[in-house]
Amino acid sequence: MTLNLTEETAPEGYERLVFAQDPESGLQAFICVHSTVLGPAAGGCRMWNYATVDEARTDVLRLAEGMTSKNAMADLALGGGKSVIIGNPQSDKSPALLRAFGRAVQSLDGSYYTAEDVGISPDDMKIVAEETPYAVGLEDGAHGTGDPSPFTAQGVFQCLLVGAEVVFGTSDLSGRRVLVQGLGHVGMSLAEKLHGAGAELIVADINEAALQHAKTAFGATICDPAEIFETEMDILAPCALGGVLTEATAQKLSAKLVCGAANNQLETPEVADALRARGIRYLPDYVVNAGGIISVAGEIHKAGTSYRTERLDGVAARIRTLVDLSDKTGRTTTAVADDMVADILAKASDAARGAA
Repeated sequence: MTLNLTEETAPEGYERLVFAQDPESGLQAFICVHSTVLGPAAGGCRMWNYATVDEARTDVLRLAEGMTSKNAMADLALGGGKSVIIGNPQSDKSPALLRAFGRAVQSLDGSYYTAEDVGISPDDMKIVAEETPYAVGLEDGAHGTGDPSPFTAQGVFQCLLVGAEVVFGTSDLSGRRVLVQGLGHVGMSLAEKLHGAGAELIVADINEAALQHAKTAFGATICDPAEIFETEMDILAPCALGGVLTEATAQKLSAKLVCGAANNQLETPEVADALRARGIRYLPDYVVNAGGIISVAGEIHKAGTSYRTERLDGVAARIRTLVDLSDKTGRTTTAVADDMVADILAKASDAARGAA
């Protein structure tokens, strides 16, 4: 047991930032708790081959803050947190590394629940759960809700239909050119749903096997990831990593609707204004992609699948509310959503102070 935990100084507005190292297994990971105002922090674990430790730290901070917003908007009685493991998930992952990560999660004494994210599978989370009860998204157990990815995709698809109706006057996707960027568990599931709805699929990914599957199974056209913003499309569904929408790419984008599963799609908040100025409707990622955490929340609260079923339809309803408020106020959907989150957190903080 060589696990070393370093408590780093968390930035203002964050509650906790821990760096975990286990020389024996090669684990290097950050766990960030952004807020527990609404309940214990919850958010998936991402394994990615970050170029530097600083890059991983920056990512976990952004992701954890995003989870606070996501969980608040979905009304899950959960705060926001996230974890990242530094390494190549194809070559650096091992049972020993995952168990060491589980011990790191356990050290936070239930203030943070982890689950699957990019580079981490349900089978991996099962190994993490050998060391901590705060690993969720499990296939088995009395309250296991399974891989959250399909439910993330379901929520994104429902929101995309709402967005299409607003932007194009119909939710019928027949012949509509939809580019799915990223064909991981969520992206592939979304691509399948879009194909079933008659969309003309375009796909981009660095995984050749995933691209060929989408081409064969869904008749998708393959797009070079470097040429996404030069490609003609009606709808962009970012389902890979964050920061894909920048001031520069916003000026080149041909899509009239952006709705996808990736976290932190906007490089900066100002990009939302740039998209709006070009008549592009952006649906805030942390509202759209809540299906997975809704599923996981059912497991955390020991409420099972009924909890998920009851709440999934609410994802699209919230998007419709945001769009209506955006149109009414002339503000971006992102600004409207951020204000709603701030109001939810402020009321919870006031209630907690009053109870004390």
